Amino acid sequence: MIIKIDFESEIPIYVQLKKQIILGMAKGELLQGESLPSVRQMAEDIGINMHTVNKTYNELKAEGFISIDRRKGALINSTSTLLTEEYHEQLKEEMDFIIGEAYCRGITEEEFMKITRAAFKQYLNK
Repeated sequence: MIIKIDFESEIPIYVQLKKQIILGMAKGELLQGESLPSVRQMAEDIGINMHTVNKTYNELKAEGFISIDRRKGALINSTSTLLTEEYHEQLKEEMDFIIGEAYCRGITEEEFMKITRAAFKQYLNK
């Protein structure tokens, strides 16, 4: 899996890294039980601070995406246990904003649903 970080972006690097790892899981590029590089190795590979990678790994662990084992490092967890009521609420809040912004920019419901379906389908055929 290739990690792409935009150092000019306003999005913090740890958030970009977190999103890249989650997308890698969704696309089947990172499989359950697979090890992520060590914090030191990931930092060197991407050219970022080790504390940034550590923060990313800790957030992914807190959200259940990875587990950390002293001997094996960071391991990808099963995604089947990640669906919670809290996540449903978070998803609704984020979607409300995205839909509201799309509406204000003139996107129709049909156009929005077409974009959404196409985006979702890319994860169904991994």
